[in-house]
Amino acid sequence: MNNIWKTGVLMVVLTVVLVLIGKLIGGTQGAIFAFIIMLAINLVSFWFSDKIVLSIYKGKEVGEREAPELYRIVRSLAQRMSLPMPKVYIIPTPSANAFATGRDYKHSAVAVTQGNLDLLNRDELEAVMAHEMTHIKSRDTLIATIVAAMAGAITVLSRFAGFSAMYGGSRDDDRSSGAIGLLLMIFAPLAAMVIQLAISRSREYIADEGGARVTGHPMSLASALNKLVASSKQTPLAAEPATAHMFVVSPLHGGGIMEMFSTHPPVRKRIMELEKLEQKIRSGK
Repeated sequence: MNNIWKTGVLMVVLTVVLVLIGKLIGGTQGAIFAFIIMLAINLVSFWFSDKIVLSIYKGKEVGEREAPELYRIVRSLAQRMSLPMPKVYIIPTPSANAFATGRDYKHSAVAVTQGNLDLLNRDELEAVMAHEMTHIKSRDTLIATIVAAMAGAITVLSRFAGFSAMYGGSRDDDRSSGAIGLLLMIFAPLAAMVIQLAISRSREYIADEGGARVTGHPMSLASALNKLVASSKQTPLAAEPATAHMFVVSPLHGGGIMEMFSTHPPVRKRIMELEKLEQKIRSGK
């Protein structure tokens, strides 16, 4: 399924789950109220996310004088992608990674670690920056905020519905309502989290393709991803789990079933998609 459609379908599923839980606790008004509260909380985070995350990782803003190659790459990409020039930051850590942040085009920023600059060649660095700027162009920060608000509302409402079902029913339906309540408390938040992570992974595929089409060199991004993953395992980044989804490769590692709970698709699958895109570009598609 096309990743843009997949994002839309998954967001619809989140909405349906939210409404159904609302009906279980007496209509959709409770769901709407909880959603508004959770959205307000996430919007505050969204509005100040750039300052918060750059502060967490001690990002230092740089200009063309301090980082001429990086700055010129970002400026060239901004012109090609019809975006305002984002602020450029360097994070003083040997771990190689990068991320984009900001609430809109005019308040955006890209950040790379010093390890990234030391590790990648120019083409690979351009590919990574194109990936991050595709996140900006696709308004992925806003999408992540909406999805987080919906998942948060589902978690809160499922707990409320669960306690209501277990302790508020009549004697005749105590057992059935208790079972429903327990199932809601366990599986609704889990389902919301899995859907939220699936949307995050879909956005990574979109950013990979978008960035690769801008540069015209998908395999430069594939090469960069291989290097970044190997480097991040050798020199891990002390990352906050809440910000893991922002990075070009996940700073948190886990294999097997843990991939289901990762904010990023497996790098091997991302590279396979980039290889397919390389063939399409060569054939003129």
